[in-house]
Amino acid sequence: MRVKLDENLPERLVPILVELGYDVDTVVREGLKGAKDDDLWPAVQKAERFLITKDLGFSDVRRYPPGTHRGIMVFRLSDDRSAVVAQRLELVLRGETVEGWGGGLVIVTDHKVRVRRSHPKPD
Repeated sequence: MRVKLDENLPERLVPILVELGYDVDTVVREGLKGAKDDDLWPAVQKAERFLITKDLGFSDVRRYPPGTHRGIMVFRLSDDRSAVVAQRLELVLRGETVEGWGGGLVIVTDHKVRVRRSHPKPD
C-alpha cells in the first residue's frame, strides 16, 4: 500500500512503515509542511496515496466520502503524543487486516479501529 504520512505524525514512523512493507511518502518530504487541507488533499489524491493523519478534519465523510480516494486513517487517541501514536499505529498495522481499508475512512482510537467504507448506490 502506498501511504502519505501527515506532518502531525513523527518522521520516525517511516522506517516502521517501510519494514511493514508500505511505500511511504511524507507531507514534509514533499514540501507541503504547513499546507492547508485544501492544498494538501489534491497532492495526496494526485499521488494516489492512503493518508495517515491526526487531523480530525479529514474524518468528515461529507467532504472526503469513502470510495472517492485511496483511504484515510485518522487517529483519535486520548494521549496524542508522538510516541503513543507511533506505538498504536504499529500495533494496528501488525494486528489488523488492512488490505480491505483502501478507499475507506479508518478511525483509530485507544481501543478500537473503525472502518467506514463506501456503500454502493441503490439502482
